[in-house]
Amino acid sequence: MSPTSQKHCRQRPCRSPHGAADALVVEHLHFAAKVAGNYARRTGHPKEDLEQLAAIGLIKASRRYDCKRVNRSSSNFIAYARPFVNGEITHYLRDKGFLISVPGRWRELYARGQKLLRQGITADQIPKQLGLTPERWAEIAAACSVRVVAMALSQTDESLE
Repeated sequence: MSPTSQKHCRQRPCRSPHGAADALVVEHLHFAAKVAGNYARRTGHPKEDLEQLAAIGLIKASRRYDCKRVNRSSSNFIAYARPFVNGEITHYLRDKGFLISVPGRWRELYARGQKLLRQGITADQIPKQLGLTPERWAEIAAACSVRVVAMALSQTDESLE
């Protein structure tokens, strides 16, 4: 735990009932930004939006974190907060986006195909190298190249819910 957050835990109660929790949040915003950046790269969703969601997860974690327990440190807080941060982002993407489940075997074949492309093999030779028909390769490539997209609801869509 940093000296700042240790001080908040040892001091008399802060003016705000959540003063120590707020200090943890401010201290670990870089962690939330890092997690949001990882999701932004994978989903194509704006990083700024995901950073806000990650910060909400960080706030929830900090409010439940008991810094007075034995062996609690800054790295322990990150381990404690990670599921909250990931959960906020994944719940948002699940609720607002289209989630397409791709079989693991297809993801593996797609990754091998991408590696072959980087090695200089032409796109029309990849299905043969992988032992697939061109149609099957096109299907795998189309499924694996889709990213999660979150859609804003229009007012007419909201009436359907």
